[in-house]
Amino acid sequence: MSDFEDLFSENFDKEQKAVALGYDKDVDPAPKVLASGQGYLAEQIVKIAKENGVEIRKDSSLVEILSVLEVDSFIPLDAYAAVAEILSYIYSKQK
Repeated sequence: MSDFEDLFSENFDKEQKAVALGYDKDVDPAPKVLASGQGYLAEQIVKIAKENGVEIRKDSSLVEILSVLEVDSFIPLDAYAAVAEILSYIYSKQK
């Protein structure tokens, strides 16, 4: 089945949410939302992340906070500690 056909099938979780974050410490004052979606779009965000070796972490509470933000928005203060912990873990694995 092609990706186009998949879009119109029932093979994905319509409730699943995903948020992709990015942070360039030389440019950004805080991490920001690069992509966000639910259902098929969330599935595609996760698929693309996996294909590109991007670290994935499931956190339903955090995704609820971040999924309401617009793309290119910086994360809110109440999510900063959780996101900082995730980024710290990822950066330590890359060294």
